[in-house]
Amino acid sequence: MKIYTVESCGELLARGSFEQTEKMKTVQSIIQDVRARGDQAVFDLEEKFDGTFLTKETFRVSEEEIAAAYKEVTPELFDSLKRAIDRVYAYHVRSGRKDHLVTEGGRTTGYVVRPVSAAGIYVPGGTAPLTSSVLMGVLPAKAAGVKRIVMATPAKNGKIHPLTLVAAKECGVDEIFKMGGAQAVAALAYGTDSVEKVDVIAGPGNIFVTLAKKEVYGQVGIDMLAGPSEILIIADGSANPDYVAADVLSQAEHDVLARSIVVTDSAELAKRISERVEARLSVLPREEIARKALDENGGIILVDDLAQGCEISNEIAPEHLELYVAEPEKLLPSIQNAGAVFMGAYTPEPIGDYFAGPDHILPTGGSAKFFQVLNEDVFTRKMSVISYTKEAIQKDGEHVVRLAESELLSAHARAVLARMEEK
Repeated sequence: MKIYTVESCGELLARGSFEQTEKMKTVQSIIQDVRARGDQAVFDLEEKFDGTFLTKETFRVSEEEIAAAYKEVTPELFDSLKRAIDRVYAYHVRSGRKDHLVTEGGRTTGYVVRPVSAAGIYVPGGTAPLTSSVLMGVLPAKAAGVKRIVMATPAKNGKIHPLTLVAAKECGVDEIFKMGGAQAVAALAYGTDSVEKVDVIAGPGNIFVTLAKKEVYGQVGIDMLAGPSEILIIADGSANPDYVAADVLSQAEHDVLARSIVVTDSAELAKRISERVEARLSVLPREEIARKALDENGGIILVDDLAQGCEISNEIAPEHLELYVAEPEKLLPSIQNAGAVFMGAYTPEPIGDYFAGPDHILPTGGSAKFFQVLNEDVFTRKMSVISYTKEAIQKDGEHVVRLAESELLSAHARAVLARMEEK
């Protein structure tokens, strides 16, 4: 990994945007096609992009296909899957929002929380089966109380990875469709003959999925706009360089666009991390992908102190942030922008990917400054509740009338006066 100073790291800190005009034109064309031709457009696009020939009979995954998938999953892997599901679901259930109503002086105000009726969960299926994305997309919706959960995932040559299907069944998905890309987002947002539209679309995907979610936002709700995976590690002299190198590669192997950045105040540690990354790269099965990601989007930044490191981290607003320092709890108050924070030597990022409980669908590309981790809130709506007694409207009414009349809205004022004048 290349080592930078604060003065020389500007290019490393720069990030791409979601304003990709040519790709957006392609996405808009796909969405328009799906809106116009429905199922058949999806079938044609799936054959074009994924080599999958679909019909109305094979579009939705059958119970027979799911049963066959169970036979291909080993008991040991199934046990790990079930344990992960239990852990993630328990976390989201305990984190859920509750109604909040307060009565005082004849006025009851607050809100009640209601789940959306239907959620569409997108699960990538590109260079590797990402079964964990099933758990992380579906279980927050399930914990929120969503009644109908639809999953879309691409099928390579007509098949979905068995563990993905088993995970979907165990998590309580109601419908699974063999579709990916912008066409899947369009089908979920607008509906087709076979796919009933949903209210919210969540889950990660490639740039075409992200741009499609951006395009349909307003027709449906979305969780966030997610780009390539990222990790930033703030490390001090106490850090084990081999552990840091392993964590750097845990993200770099995702995609050639993935970003892996280390920030440290130790020049000696920076040198040793660079050496250990090279050693680990040479035996990594996905070496080519990881090496390109590190060459183009990775690096080690030398800072004067950890406070400066936190400033850089807050500016980047990374998807995953590891505080690999002697006392991470003392650094946490300085962190303002991150998707998820992993604290200490024994909390590598993959713990959060699979098992700890908190969701791994996180904002990227600096959007952690305004987006948050996928959670139950994405699948719920707060509805305001207001209740006044006769006595309360008599007390507050004159102020409401005065404010309404200041906006020249006499009917507003009269609706209140009608109650105030009641004998």
